[in-house]
Amino acid sequence: MTRSILITGAASGIGAATARALAGADVQILLHTKSNRAGLEQVAAEIEAAGTRTVLAMGDLAQRETGAQLVAQAIEAFGGLDILIANAGFPLRPLIGELTRDELDYTHAVIAGGFFALTTAALPHLKSAGARGRIVAISTHNAHLFLPGYLNFPASASAKAALETMVKSLALQLAPDGATVNAIAPGLIEKDRHAEGKAVSADQWPKLTARIPMGHKGQPADVAATIAFLCSPGARYITGQVIHVDGGLVIR
Repeated sequence: MTRSILITGAASGIGAATARALAGADVQILLHTKSNRAGLEQVAAEIEAAGTRTVLAMGDLAQRETGAQLVAQAIEAFGGLDILIANAGFPLRPLIGELTRDELDYTHAVIAGGFFALTTAALPHLKSAGARGRIVAISTHNAHLFLPGYLNFPASASAKAALETMVKSLALQLAPDGATVNAIAPGLIEKDRHAEGKAVSADQWPKLTARIPMGHKGQPADVAATIAFLCSPGARYITGQVIHVDGGLVIR
């Protein structure tokens, strides 16, 4: 049976790797990006070569109507929705005292507000999908790890913390229908070349990497593999969890 999937932030990084990991002849995927149309088209070409049917969509998830529009596009194209991968987001550097209210509001609108809009629109379709239904949200280890001299992104981390709370609430809400809802908190993950330096400067990486027990950054494919498992029948009894894919950076 064909699986219908929506992936936000799919033009690069974890989103693009997830599209590749889930691609196949029995899959149809709506790929979303805010503005990187060229990257999205490249990902689409790759997974179409594997037999995947794709639909491309653009939009800013900070706009309240965007989440519902993306879900409506997926339903119109595919006739249903089985899997929602909420990946879109970004790190924001300014600390409190430097961070503006507009920056805080925009970050929360994209990450927490975007997730709320997507899941609100997708809820009846995921209920209908039953045990095939999956939501996977991408959080961050920065919502869990606060140390002197380490990365501190108060706007992004707080938005991701809100995201994780909604994941747990939705997991409880959808459990009777058999659909699962989980979050993944990636650690330090290799970025696409064009994205390097936006959140972490090159001279910071050696010191940061030294904190990772496994001794190296992860790859987007490492996170995508965990997402693919959570979307598989083998993960049908896992819900309401925040799974850390970080080489041991956050150990509880």
